[in-house]
Amino acid sequence: MKLLSRYLLLFLTLSSLCFQSYSQAPTLDSDELFKLARNAAFEQKNYPLAVSYCQQALKKSPDYQDIRVFLGRIYIWTDKTDSARAELGQVLAANPKNKDALSSMIDLEYWNDHPQEALTICETALGYYPDDTEILLKKTKALKDLKKFDEGLSIVNGVIKREPQNTEARTLAGRMQDNSRQVFATLSYDFFYFDKNYNSSLNEQPWHLTSISVSRGSQVGSFIGRVTHAKRFGDDGIQFEVDGYPRISKTFYTYVNFGYSPSLPVFPTFRNGFSLYANLPKSFEGEIGYRYLKFSDETWIYTGSLGKYIGNYWFNLRAFLVPSNSDISQSYTFTTRYYFGGSFDFFSLGIGSGISPDESRNVLLEGGRKLNTFKVNLGYSKVFKEKTTLSLTASWFNEDLNQRVNGNQFDIGISIRRKL
Repeated sequence: MKLLSRYLLLFLTLSSLCFQSYSQAPTLDSDELFKLARNAAFEQKNYPLAVSYCQQALKKSPDYQDIRVFLGRIYIWTDKTDSARAELGQVLAANPKNKDALSSMIDLEYWNDHPQEALTICETALGYYPDDTEILLKKTKALKDLKKFDEGLSIVNGVIKREPQNTEARTLAGRMQDNSRQVFATLSYDFFYFDKNYNSSLNEQPWHLTSISVSRGSQVGSFIGRVTHAKRFGDDGIQFEVDGYPRISKTFYTYVNFGYSPSLPVFPTFRNGFSLYANLPKSFEGEIGYRYLKFSDETWIYTGSLGKYIGNYWFNLRAFLVPSNSDISQSYTFTTRYYFGGSFDFFSLGIGSGISPDESRNVLLEGGRKLNTFKVNLGYSKVFKEKTTLSLTASWFNEDLNQRVNGNQFDIGISIRRKL
C-alpha cells in the first residue's frame, strides 16, 4: 500500500511539473504566426496550414489588415472566391484606401473572368493612387479582355514612357498592338548591291524595291495590304500581298500571308505563310509555322522562333528549315532590340546564317539555292510627333559562291510609317 502511495505521489508530482512547464511556455504572437503562415504558403505550399496560422493570428489581432489581406490572397489561390471576397471586403470596409486589398480584389475578379468588375475596382484604386504602375497595368489587362484596345494601349504606352525598363508593360503593349483600331500607311524603299564576285547581271544591275502598305487593327487582329514593285534581274515586277494577325484567344494568335505576282522571276508567282504564336509565361513568346514560295518549282520552308522581353530589350531566335530530297537547308537568325522610348523607338541588331523567305532577297531561294551565308543587319526606328515613324536598316550578307571566293551583298533600306 505504501509502495502504491509512493508511485501515485510521484505521478502527481511529474504531472504538476509538466503542466507548469507547458503553462509557462511562450505563446506565439500575431507577427510570429504571420511569418509562419507566409512560410507555409510560399515555402511549403501548404495552404491549409497557412490558413490555420492566419486564423490563429486574427483571433489575437482581428484588426491586423495585412494578415487578413494575406488570408484573402490564399483563398484566391485556392479558388475559395466567396471567402476571399469576405476577407478582402472586411478590410476595405474598414480602410477603403488599402492598396494591397484593392489590388487583391482586382486579381480576384480578373482571374475569375470578370474583367468589367476588375476594371471598376481599378478605377476606384486609381482614384487613390493615380500613378501606380501595378494598378495601371491591371487596368490595361482588364481593358484588353473587354476589347478596349486603344484605351489600354494608351495607358500601357504611358507606363513605358515613364518606365522604359518595365518588361511587363512592353510585353503587354506588344500583344495589344495588333488589336488597336489605328490605321497606318507605310512607304519603304530598299537598295541591294552585289559586289564583283557575282556575275555581271547582279553586279552591274543593283536591285531596287519599293512598297506601299496600309494596315488597320481590329478586335480580331491587324490586317495589312501591300503592293511591292521591284527592279531586278534586268526586269521590272510587281507583287500583291495581304498579311493578317488574327487572334484566337488570350494565349494564341496567328500570322497569315497570301501573295501573288505575275512577274516571275522578279517575284515568286505565289506565296503563302502561316504561323501560330503563343503568349507564354514570363514574357516569352513562341512560334511555329511554314512559308510557301512558288517559282518554277515549289519551295516549302518550316519555321519556329522563341522571343522574350527583358527590361528595355527584346530577344528573338528564329530558325528556317528547307527540306529537299537530299538534305535540309537551314537558316538561323538571332535578333535583339534595345528600346529607348515607346514600342517603335528602338535600335536593332541581327546576326544569322542562310536565306530567309521573309527577306526581300527570298528570290535567291529559287532552284534550291543552299550556299552558306553569314549576315548582319542593323536597324533604327523612331517616332516623331506621335504620328510618323522613321525606320532605317543596313544589312551585309557574305555568301559562299562555291568558287573559293565569297560574294558580298549590301542592303540599305528606309521606310516612313504614318498614322492616319
